[in-house]
Amino acid sequence: MVDTETHALEMDSEEKVIREEIKFQYFWYLIILFTIYLISYLIPAIIFMIYLLFYFLPNFLETTNFLSIFINLKPLLALISMPLVIIGCYLIRLFLIALVARFFWRLSEKKSPSKPGTIPRNFPSKTLNFYHIRSFIIKYPKNAFTKGIFPWLLPWLYNFITTSQIGKGTTMEESPVNDKFLEIGKNCYIGVNSVFTSHLIDGIFGNIAYFKVKVGDNVTAAAKNLIAPGSEIKNNSYLLPLASTPKHSVLKGNSYYFSAGAKPLRRIFKRKIKSYLKIDPETLEQIKEVKDAIGSSPVQTQETNEERDLSLDFVTSSAISRVNLKFLIVYVPIFWLSGMIVSIIFYTYTYYVQNWILMVFFLPAIIFFMWFIFISGCLFFSKLFLILINLIHRPKEGIFKAEKGNHDFEFWCLRTELKKIALWLVRNWPLPWMDILVFKWFGIKINFSSGLYDSWCDAEFIHFGRKVIVGQGAMIMSSMVIGNYLIIKKVIFDDYVLVGGETTIAPGTIVGKETLVGAISYSLYNQVLEPGWVYFGMPIKKLKKNRYAEERRDTIMKRDVDGEKKFEIEHKVNFK
Repeated sequence: MVDTETHALEMDSEEKVIREEIKFQYFWYLIILFTIYLISYLIPAIIFMIYLLFYFLPNFLETTNFLSIFINLKPLLALISMPLVIIGCYLIRLFLIALVARFFWRLSEKKSPSKPGTIPRNFPSKTLNFYHIRSFIIKYPKNAFTKGIFPWLLPWLYNFITTSQIGKGTTMEESPVNDKFLEIGKNCYIGVNSVFTSHLIDGIFGNIAYFKVKVGDNVTAAAKNLIAPGSEIKNNSYLLPLASTPKHSVLKGNSYYFSAGAKPLRRIFKRKIKSYLKIDPETLEQIKEVKDAIGSSPVQTQETNEERDLSLDFVTSSAISRVNLKFLIVYVPIFWLSGMIVSIIFYTYTYYVQNWILMVFFLPAIIFFMWFIFISGCLFFSKLFLILINLIHRPKEGIFKAEKGNHDFEFWCLRTELKKIALWLVRNWPLPWMDILVFKWFGIKINFSSGLYDSWCDAEFIHFGRKVIVGQGAMIMSSMVIGNYLIIKKVIFDDYVLVGGETTIAPGTIVGKETLVGAISYSLYNQVLEPGWVYFGMPIKKLKKNRYAEERRDTIMKRDVDGEKKFEIEHKVNFK
């Protein structure tokens, strides 16, 4: 009787809960998008057309003698200035995107300021409407900067629009979130696909948890980290790949954190770090002596022997953030030289195709061809710079100090930045499988029998065998930064290896022939996976022999989750 009454009360309570569908403000979305899009293209287009009609056309395109382009000053200046004008117009467009977005963002903040708290989603409200509007405002600018040729301007974008506060020297790699209500300190590194989210939606008719994420200085999120709303990460924290936090977690800092899923992060202390990095005790002792010479606080002197044994002897720092900006200057000659080639092709096209009908008819094809030539030029000149850099300082495997002044670290940063732009251009090309050509071009041993299906892969010290498949969202890392140390170690995949989606392969991993690594797993540094086995887990462990080809194909194992039972059923084998 009591159970019946309780159930009736629960049903009555559920019926009284408001469940009203949210009506999105599509009218405002279209106005915002149209305004940003129009203004950001209109002004650069006017500048470019003025340059094209009044300078480039009479001084370059109307030049009748091809040799005079390189002999006379005006045609030569027009040729040289064309790529620079294009880059300048592109930067003006990015600035206008940010400027208009900033206007709409500040207008929305005046109407309904952003503040931490829980936003009900089962009925309309002013706060909810402006939450959705602000989420839309930042989408197009974020996409334009992230997918553009200057993705390292993303922290500037967030600071300029005031969606978040990003400290000086912080590097933010490509990620689906990380766009608003964040407070990130100086010299941080937010790795590939790491999610620092200030908002989580708890059901269609539930709530939106909207709380600021605060990150201190010198914090490194290696890759695929999930940081929930309200979390606080103190100074000198290092999050290993796939580490995550529940909502409102606090990481005290000066430590390494390592855990996946919704569980709180665990600290990894000195003994584990030393074992992971294979650093000899003498090196750690030298670091400790340096820190002791600098001095310690009264609080530190009161630590017990056990606490000192568990404390870190060095602090974390970001991977590339402190030194990368000075290397970005290499992009200018690469874009400029590639743009000059495209300008010459465009001149040749307009010179020989005088019929306007034919010119318009073949224009899409010539644009496609010029885009291909531009990418090829960037690859060619990137390779030339890379050869020069490698002659100055030859890449090598090992563990190096990740700090300014260390040649191995700084040249690694330079190689990374140089290859990044070429890989980005190819992956945004209509034929994305061409990234295998780029990896081969940069020295990775891989052939077209292998596939990197939308995965992220380092561009050096990786060997792929035949028929290797890397699943979507997987990460192959031959280098990573752990605290003050840069690890570079070759990763080897033997023939017929399969790596599941969203899996992370650490530097030094060797995967044997016909080995299968399950999805959402990660390997340890220098881990060796035996041939012919199935591995799975965090970290990956040997699960069973890879005998899928030997198993019966006409049966499948069904599992009754509620009844905790399993049973076999037969089904047809599709081979015709």
